[in-house]
Amino acid sequence: MFIDALRAAWAQNNSLVCVGLDPAPERFPGRLRGRPDAIFEFNRAIIDATGDLVCAFKPQIAYYAAHGAEAQLAATIDYIHERFPGVPVILDAKRGDIGSTAAQYAAEAFDRFGADAVTINPYMGRDSAAPFLGRPDRGVVILCRTSNAGAADFQDLLIDGRPLFEHVAEAIARDWNDHGNCMLVLGATWPEQLGRVRSLVGDMPFLVPGVGSQGGDAQAVVTQGQTHDGTGLVVNSSRGVLYADDGPDFAEAARGVVADLRETLNRWRRSPGS
Repeated sequence: MFIDALRAAWAQNNSLVCVGLDPAPERFPGRLRGRPDAIFEFNRAIIDATGDLVCAFKPQIAYYAAHGAEAQLAATIDYIHERFPGVPVILDAKRGDIGSTAAQYAAEAFDRFGADAVTINPYMGRDSAAPFLGRPDRGVVILCRTSNAGAADFQDLLIDGRPLFEHVAEAIARDWNDHGNCMLVLGATWPEQLGRVRSLVGDMPFLVPGVGSQGGDAQAVVTQGQTHDGTGLVVNSSRGVLYADDGPDFAEAARGVVADLRETLNRWRRSPGS
């Protein structure tokens, strides 16, 4: 079960940190550039350096598809499962389509690539999410209040006096989470909204992008978003980790960034029962 694996990773690695595996070959160290397996080898170095410090990894599918590197994506996920079997993999794909197409997307994420969870867009409603929700052993990570500046264009529109993202959060908690396998995506750049959603959905986990390069405040994220036991958060950092250094010691630099972020987040976590 994805949620069980996530809870175990929170405890085992004492971490709320997720590393986003968004490889950009033009930013790789010189020794990797031009290699046909460069994406996998870059990922492997990052995974080896950080796997004992994180609660999840999150590859973004576009960074692989754009380079025809789906085989390296599959190899990356396989490697994580082999090297750090307790750390779940969230495939960031943001799928959302009619039911028959959604079923194919679910098969792609879970059966082809072997991801433990996948991100989806709820805009088309529950039937478009059903093929993902119907896999109780896998996680379904649903966009709610995202970190980009344009999120307010639609997500903050008022319906019956309340913003749309609150209605989305409540509907998912009430109607979509029968198997307890749902998460919500809530941007770190909007901590007040994050806290509001926490009050609406209880202990449902949140995937939180936007700490670091997008300006999200780690203290605000943890204090607003954590659950009663100091967990409930998967705080993602991608570029700030992957490209901390462009030299031969890039993996060691990535480890240092992740260790620092873990320490910073843990500073604001409450202890179970407090």
